[in-house]
Amino acid sequence: MLPTQNFELDRFATSAGSLEITFIGHGSLILAINGLIIHVDPYSKQANYALLPKADIILVTHEHSDHMDLTALNQVLKTSTQIIYTKACERQLKGGLVMKNGDKQTVKGIPLEAVPAYNQINTRGNGDPFHPKGEGNGYVLTFGDQRVYIAGDTENLPEMGKLKGIDIAFLPMNLPYTMTPEMVAQAAFSFKPRILYPYHYGQTDTSKLENLLQTEKQIEVRIRKMA
Repeated sequence: MLPTQNFELDRFATSAGSLEITFIGHGSLILAINGLIIHVDPYSKQANYALLPKADIILVTHEHSDHMDLTALNQVLKTSTQIIYTKACERQLKGGLVMKNGDKQTVKGIPLEAVPAYNQINTRGNGDPFHPKGEGNGYVLTFGDQRVYIAGDTENLPEMGKLKGIDIAFLPMNLPYTMTPEMVAQAAFSFKPRILYPYHYGQTDTSKLENLLQTEKQIEVRIRKMA
């Protein structure tokens, strides 16, 4: 169990043991199974990471400061922690394992796959995408018979339609950087996760996504405190 900082927590039965997902906020999560602690995009504005369990694995989706936060990251590091990140993240911190889109690794017994995360539509004033293709990762983690997809900062992409057997998905919903509720719904329709969590949603009205998917009985939308 994690120290109480008013975080929500869901548990899932898997063939590898009980998986606990703690919703820290924004893009930050903690996944725990059989004593193994996985931090995702730890961000010090969301929690006092000095009070949270040390990480066995840290997943960083991309180099932006609300995802690659060295303060939070260093607070959960221990000598055996394995950091998984992108090439751009490596410029800020050495010693991690760089994964590119399409790479697969098994880290501390957990199969991981890095998948694309990028913008096709939303751009900065100069026309550059907020998240260029090939620079950021989403991650698919396999826990026994359950597969978890953490999308990172991305729009709904053609590559999402190639995802198979996703049980739990985290999709970002925050314009102008990621997706509208309509885009999240389209993404979910393309690969049909059993459970969908919108995350990193800022001020977006999450009820819009619930309404868009209310007739899709294969997908359960769960709303947690992930603004």
